[in-house]
Amino acid sequence: MSQDSNDDQRSEVEHLKQRSRHLRGTLEQSLDDAVTGALREGDPQLGKFHGFYQQDDRDLRVERLRRKLEPAWSYMIRVRMPAGLCSPQQWLALSALARTHANGTLRLTTRQAFQYHGVIKRELKATMQGINATLLDTIAACGDVNRNVMVTARSELAAVHEAAVADARAVSEHLLPRTRAYHEIWLDGEKLAGETDEEPIYGATYLPRKFKISFAIPPVNDVDVYAQDLGFVAVVENGALAGYTVTVGGGMGVTHGDDATYPRLADPLGFVTRDQVVAVAEQVVCVQRDYGDRGNRKHARLKYTIADRGLDWFRGEVEARLGFALQPPRETAFETNGDAFGWTRCDDDRWNLTLFVPGGRLLDNDKVRSLRALEQLAEDHARGFILTGNQNVVVTGIDAASRETVDALLAESGLAALQPAHPLEARAIACVALPTCALAMAEAERALPSLTGEVHARLERHGLGDQPVSLRVSGCPNGCSRPYLAEIALVGKAPGRYNLHLGGDLRGERLNRLYAENLPEDRILDTLDGLFAKYSAERDTDEPFGDFLHRSGVLGAHAGGEGRADA
Repeated sequence: MSQDSNDDQRSEVEHLKQRSRHLRGTLEQSLDDAVTGALREGDPQLGKFHGFYQQDDRDLRVERLRRKLEPAWSYMIRVRMPAGLCSPQQWLALSALARTHANGTLRLTTRQAFQYHGVIKRELKATMQGINATLLDTIAACGDVNRNVMVTARSELAAVHEAAVADARAVSEHLLPRTRAYHEIWLDGEKLAGETDEEPIYGATYLPRKFKISFAIPPVNDVDVYAQDLGFVAVVENGALAGYTVTVGGGMGVTHGDDATYPRLADPLGFVTRDQVVAVAEQVVCVQRDYGDRGNRKHARLKYTIADRGLDWFRGEVEARLGFALQPPRETAFETNGDAFGWTRCDDDRWNLTLFVPGGRLLDNDKVRSLRALEQLAEDHARGFILTGNQNVVVTGIDAASRETVDALLAESGLAALQPAHPLEARAIACVALPTCALAMAEAERALPSLTGEVHARLERHGLGDQPVSLRVSGCPNGCSRPYLAEIALVGKAPGRYNLHLGGDLRGERLNRLYAENLPEDRILDTLDGLFAKYSAERDTDEPFGDFLHRSGVLGAHAGGEGRADA
């Protein structure tokens, strides 16, 4: 359904965008309304384009309703940080904003960005201005546009990483919305030279749904490139970045009980040279703009456009707009989608340090002072920071002579172990879920420590404690933690109950399958215990758990199946 389709067939969100005056809506009036902590109708949807979500504390809902109070409204803000890069000065400023305007924590996301939680309405503008003062912003961090562009956080070849970052930044800037609304509303009318209210790429109603792009540098796939709408997989020749194999049509979101929705892995589209990257990204976005489903938002991602019309049709449409044919895809190979923790040398005098951040949450409490520890690294030791797609952080450019001092600082802050406690914990990811996410059906981030501990105890029972099994937990089926790629995934169905998915791999190249539905946590642990016993007794040497489940026939015999796990 193209942008000029019959208005009667469009969703209400499409009508909202159309009449929003390029994303302005009544946001300014909402901010001025001191009677309520919420925004006016329609403005929460438009706020996403500006980088924030309206939420309420669901732990307090019932009590506040009983007391006839409105929900405890607050806002989650995302920072747009292409490639997850952050300078020490930016880190310190962003951390200070977390302390003064948010709930005192920084959340590292699976898209290499920061999230602030607990920002109340009267602090929204000050927080946005504070972010802008760091030369970062929140434009298009959410909404029906291209979101934060990811890049593999580590590479054996620094020059290749630098080139990929440059390409990612170029794509990110090129695909930004052009509306002046952000600067008018949040920066007191400040205008940037050359801005207009025309949207040459997005048009008046932007994209049908969100759009995600990543750049992956083999052999590391920490960005899970096949889960993205558009991917660029680096092709390295003679130590230099020759170009990319382009992938299209990945996506994780699902709706429980709706078989027309499903996770999908991206398909290879072709090979492009570096000078073609921006043009290809634009035309892929434009084809989705014109042909994505604007009537059914559950069917509006690029994966459905390609599934419905075919990859050959999509390639032809992109090439016709480009004016040239794409080269055949070039082979690429991944070895892992996990992070490597600890010290790595970056040159003769400098080292990088990859730190494990449990659940992606930096905070200070009586057990750990991770927020303050990272501030001290920014003040005294780091040349920069790179957030990873697995919710961890790489501290870059530490002087070799400072390693012992840094180790002591981490020990004093409760971060003495540069490695996670065990391989399962190293690969464990969770979305935020309760209490703030409006879509959450079950716990995720808050449940992750106990779930990881319980699953690891079962692995240990069968002599598998050192096995690198991937575990991901999602509070709902929308897939922010990319659960459908994990060897073990728990997808929230109701409080304390999850669908159990099994059989992904450790490279991000295979979807898992629905194994059992709507299980309480104890049943999940019992189920995994039996599977671990079988795995321990029957596995081949060095055979990963997900591979074993497929080879042994466990999934074929028992999978609850969405019928698209290998699509």
